[in-house]
Amino acid sequence: MRANSLNLVRTAGRSARPRRIPTKCAIRWSSTGERQWSTPLAKQLTEAITTTGPISVAAYMRQCLTSDSGGYYTRQTTGHDQFGTKGDFITSPEISQIFGELVGIWLYTEWIAQGKSGKVQIMEVGPGRGTLMSDVLRTISSFKPFAKSVGSIYMVEASEQLRKQQAQLLSGTAELTETDIGWSAPCKYIPGCNITWCEDIRFVPKEESATPFILAHEFFDALPIHVFQNVPSSKIPSSSTIVTPTGPIAPKTGPHTLKNHWHELVVAPLPEPDTPSTSSTSTPNPPPEFHLTVSKTPTPHSLYLPQLSSRYKKLEKIDDAIIEISPESLSYVSDFAVRIGGDNPPSSTSSPSAARPTTTYTPTASTKPEPFKKPQPSGAALILDYGPADTIPANTFRGIRSHTTCSPFTSPGLVDLSADVDFLALAESTLNASPGVEVHGPVEQAFFLGTMGIKERAERLLQGAKDEEVKRRLETAWKRLVDRGPTGMGRIYKAMAILPYIEGGKVRRPVGFGGDVVG
Repeated sequence: MRANSLNLVRTAGRSARPRRIPTKCAIRWSSTGERQWSTPLAKQLTEAITTTGPISVAAYMRQCLTSDSGGYYTRQTTGHDQFGTKGDFITSPEISQIFGELVGIWLYTEWIAQGKSGKVQIMEVGPGRGTLMSDVLRTISSFKPFAKSVGSIYMVEASEQLRKQQAQLLSGTAELTETDIGWSAPCKYIPGCNITWCEDIRFVPKEESATPFILAHEFFDALPIHVFQNVPSSKIPSSSTIVTPTGPIAPKTGPHTLKNHWHELVVAPLPEPDTPSTSSTSTPNPPPEFHLTVSKTPTPHSLYLPQLSSRYKKLEKIDDAIIEISPESLSYVSDFAVRIGGDNPPSSTSSPSAARPTTTYTPTASTKPEPFKKPQPSGAALILDYGPADTIPANTFRGIRSHTTCSPFTSPGLVDLSADVDFLALAESTLNASPGVEVHGPVEQAFFLGTMGIKERAERLLQGAKDEEVKRRLETAWKRLVDRGPTGMGRIYKAMAILPYIEGGKVRRPVGFGGDVVG
């Protein structure tokens, strides 16, 4: 979860706000009266909001994480590493090599179960330092027939700095060759196979004859979210009509009728404190520079996104209910589904493009992209992330720095931001996007890794280890991955799989989700 130290309280089946822990995220003001911002990005955000008004949480997250002006993942800082014990969080592949090895074996078992046919296309979105893909490819290289079937490898990564780290690990060089869709370098694990880096998944080609295997580990939790609150006795002007890809949307009531309505929670700067702080960056508990406020008027997203699912509509009469929705997550998982099972017919209103509203443009038949047709569904997607298994996330937006949670509104660009993943929303969008897929899970990470044989693999490694300190680290690492305590990774993390739909309705559960190796 970017940090295993995340402390969450579960109440009444809904995620509560993470407990805020003091951290060294400082903010300073000068004694001369000129406000001094913690980061250049904080100042830039404030200037933009002052000009155009409060922004959505999604826009705030996008800027803080990927802005060219100092985003968390895109800033160019020599010697800074977000990952690992010396960074801000540690991920499962960094904890133990066994994690990536078992993911590689999972891909191998799926390749066997699907008849070992087709040219394999391996893809990872948000690959971090490349540790997971390195362990996956090293494992695959041990299965020669599978390795020979791999025709292409794609890494979807927006950060130039991280691309270089990944290339050094996967190709043995940070020198990448520019291509028409990104950058390329040879794979050191599979001779004759190239790795291509793309800034966006849309640049990764869809191939009708390819068998795509897609990995998304701790990816969806970092995608921008919109936050909505159900405000009782809300007055929404009847003129608040927006145009979406599926048609216009207008409020259900007139200007003088009071009714519950979804209002978007938006980000605005906090006023300068009456007593400015003159302390240094070591301030133990600095005040945040931004905060959430309820939008008084409708936003396009507040009229559109809460209508996407019956799950949200069931909360329309609950005063002050809060929901978090990530349209980018729905778009990405829909893309996965289309690559595996092909697109829905053109008349469908549940295509991936429907996840993005617009107020100025309605697609016509001539401008809509041609649906991707796949004669035979094939491939798989494995999603590993954290979030509730069967509820809508609420109040889960958090910042993480130095392995502790902190305010997401402090030191923009220096703090990692994330939110719980809505797995049921991912499943719903997956099934809506393609007739050729089915969804398995989510299951707890402890169950997935346990049935994949993590204990047995750890025992083999322990038998080969001669140093007692190495044995201790191996033992601690694998048990941490399957810990089912209240904040344990084995409980909080979930696994979900997208597989080809089998005609006739026969269900084949994959390995790690209650099934056995078949083929």
